[in-house]
Amino acid sequence: MTASVATDAALLDEIRQAIRKICADYPGTYWQELDRNRAYPTDFVHALTQSGWLAALIPEEYGGSGLSMEAATIILEEIHACGCNAAACHAQMYTMGTVMRHGSDEQKQKYLPQIAQGKMRLQAFGVTEPSSGTDTLSLKTTAKKTENGWRINGQKIWTSRAEYSDLMLLLARTTPRDQVEKRTDGLSVFLLEMKDLVGNGITIRPIRTMINHATTEVFFDDVDIPHDALIGDEGQGFSYILSGMNAERILIAAECIGDAKWFLDTASRYANDRHIFGGPIGRNQGVQFPLAKAYAHMMAAELMVQKAARLYDSASAHGIEANTAKMLAADASWEAGETCLQTHGGFGFAEEYDVERKFRETRLYQVAPISTNLILSFLAEKGLGLPRSYGK
Repeated sequence: MTASVATDAALLDEIRQAIRKICADYPGTYWQELDRNRAYPTDFVHALTQSGWLAALIPEEYGGSGLSMEAATIILEEIHACGCNAAACHAQMYTMGTVMRHGSDEQKQKYLPQIAQGKMRLQAFGVTEPSSGTDTLSLKTTAKKTENGWRINGQKIWTSRAEYSDLMLLLARTTPRDQVEKRTDGLSVFLLEMKDLVGNGITIRPIRTMINHATTEVFFDDVDIPHDALIGDEGQGFSYILSGMNAERILIAAECIGDAKWFLDTASRYANDRHIFGGPIGRNQGVQFPLAKAYAHMMAAELMVQKAARLYDSASAHGIEANTAKMLAADASWEAGETCLQTHGGFGFAEEYDVERKFRETRLYQVAPISTNLILSFLAEKGLGLPRSYGK
């Protein structure tokens, strides 16, 4: 698959059809089996990689597709609308921006073609820590200069896919917090090659959660990395990852829209097929109205996701729109999931209907990658000019 940046309707429809064809080979039973065994969807990720979809945002000069953010949202949305889950590989899209915008020519030449070809995976994003949570500027993981490079010590948590990634994008403090003028200074971004470091300073411990998310905590104990692992300028890492975080919000919002569509389609089919008291339950307004309201909210959220993606593509300011899109889409998917489960009644709790799996998966996005409350605080400050309600 090769294409230049474009967002015309024909291209977006072509993407949808191609994704549906791939997802048809990975029905609910595939995901249910993975869920039971807490296994990684290796075959699914391989299929997406070989088809070029995980290289969507990598420029053509590095072997990628050079597609737009809007096109990337369609890829992830359709995966989820088909009942699959892109969480095993979506980070490869939103971490690309940091490398492409701020990486050296040598780094881009070395890594991007291999990622595009599927020879390497960049899935791990090491930012969050146990003591800081979403207060990123309070992170404690350090990277200190040595004669041969940098030495890293610290801990990250909720670093999903670390066990299945060849590379990790890591944010660490390179200047002590009490030695910088601004809280946003003194943090740097590194690109770590994981293969030789795991067991040699890096320890990965899986965290078992209510969903099969392959998430972990990662410990760094005197991990030595070369000088050229640094991305961009020392001390400017926080600004580098901010735009990546906006991309993350937009792409995950698209996944939420896909979840909402899956829930609404699944619930509507069930409401038409399930007959009680002499007719389909879908004829009852008590079933119709919650589904119709969830449908309306999904469509409104979808428009916000599209707007945020287009602003991102045009390099316009998009922080407010990206966060709004994520919040509205997460709310829409959760409302649709709740309504779908209620429509199914007791059958919604049965594994074979797949509703309970998707219900658990979509609940995550009320708190990740950023909680709804923090988005509201951000919108109050940046959108409405109200006083900052957290931090200094």
